[in-house]
Amino acid sequence: MGKQSIAIVGLGTMGSAFLEELLKQPNESVEIVAVAEINNTRGLAMAKNHGLRNLSIDDLIAMGSNLNILFDLTGEETVRHEIRDKLKASGNNHTIVATDNIARMIWALIASGAELPSTHISSGY
Repeated sequence: MGKQSIAIVGLGTMGSAFLEELLKQPNESVEIVAVAEINNTRGLAMAKNHGLRNLSIDDLIAMGSNLNILFDLTGEETVRHEIRDKLKASGNNHTIVATDNIARMIWALIASGAELPSTHISSGY
């Protein structure tokens, strides 16, 4: 299996905690290539401190096969639809969209004990 390139959309409470935990992991099989955040959050500052680019959703979609997994941690239904619609319109059948449920599963495997903080309810995909 090659290196998995990922991006995180939404660096609020949940996204910031998830990014912080991923950055602690010594995993050379996963590379965080970018984030997308429109607000000045703790997570965005952390991302910038680690040299991660803050891109628009359009820019992430345009990465095509250079982006394996896009984590949507916004909790916003409008963002969820925007990502899904733009992936379809671009013909990008490569990038997988991972929801907060997938982030919680990964968190349970890599974080020690603490629950992944969230301020929104899971709404599926």
